[in-house]
Amino acid sequence: MTDGLITVDLLDNETGCGDKAGIHKDGVLHRAFSVFLMDGDKMLIQRRQRNKYHSGGLWANACCSHPRSGVSLMESVRIRMMEEIGVDCEVEEIFDFVYYARFSDVMHEYEYDHVFLGEYNGELAINPEEIEEVKWVDLQVLMADMMENPDEYAVWFLIAAPKVIKHIISRNERG
Repeated sequence: MTDGLITVDLLDNETGCGDKAGIHKDGVLHRAFSVFLMDGDKMLIQRRQRNKYHSGGLWANACCSHPRSGVSLMESVRIRMMEEIGVDCEVEEIFDFVYYARFSDVMHEYEYDHVFLGEYNGELAINPEEIEEVKWVDLQVLMADMMENPDEYAVWFLIAAPKVIKHIISRNERG
C-alpha cells in the first residue's frame, strides 16, 4: 500500500490525507486499524520487527496498519493481513478508539483505531520485514503477562486487547 494516510477528526470524519512520515512527525490524528485473530481460546500475537519506526520488539496484535486514501477500510484490512501474516479470513469490526502516544520529539502516534476480530486456524506466512515472531497465547496467560510485563507490549495493544478479550468473554457467555 502507498503512504497516503487518511487524517480524521475525533468522530472519524475524513479531514484530508498526508504522507506517513509527516503525519507521525506532526502528531496528526489519522485512521488506523488493528486485527485480532483467535483460534478457540488462543490469541495470535506478534513481536514487531525491532527495526520498525516505533514499538520495535514489542508484542502486538496479529496485524495493524493504516487504510490508504482511495481504499476502503475493509479492503485495507484484507490487503494488510495478506502482506503481514499471509492470512485471508473473515473479520468483523467490534469497536474503535482513539489513542495518542509520543515516542520522541519527532514521532507521535495519534490514531483513530478500528478494531477487527476474526477466527483463524490455518497456516501463517509471516513477513520477516514486519514481524520477528508470532505465537498463539491462551487468553488467561496473556492477561497475566500483560499485567506483569506491560512494557513488553505496544501501547495500542494494552488499550485494545482487554476490550477484545472482554468482547470475546461476553460473546461466549451469550452462547
